[in-house]
Amino acid sequence: MALTRLDLQSLADRRMADAKVLIDGGRYDAGYYVAGYSVECGLKACVANLWKTEAFPEKSFVPAAYIHDLKKLIDLAGLRAVFDVDTTANAALFGCWDVVLKWTEHSRYDNKSEAEARKLCEAITTSPDGVLSWIKRYW
Repeated sequence: MALTRLDLQSLADRRMADAKVLIDGGRYDAGYYVAGYSVECGLKACVANLWKTEAFPEKSFVPAAYIHDLKKLIDLAGLRAVFDVDTTANAALFGCWDVVLKWTEHSRYDNKSEAEARKLCEAITTSPDGVLSWIKRYW
């Protein structure tokens, strides 16, 4: 099943809601892990937003988009320049991204405390400087 940009947007919001339920239920490791996937889904929605029906992506682009590396997804989404400008101009946004970019797909193996899980969720959802708020401007 191919995911659309709208599917990925919905997944980003749903994974964040899932993360909060897990954390509130004392499942800090799982909540941390799932929260990171909300950002991944949001960035993949940004990547999907680049595709135009009249343009066929380069062969190397499609496999490159099936990754979990948030820094690479920022680049694939064509957001590196705006990311650099926005995080330089906004210390709060920079701080949120600093927390979020520590997440990797390998976080599923890490033991995370309640404080770490809540800090990640806050960095993602804080308005207006949270990471998901920033991503939503470009998806």
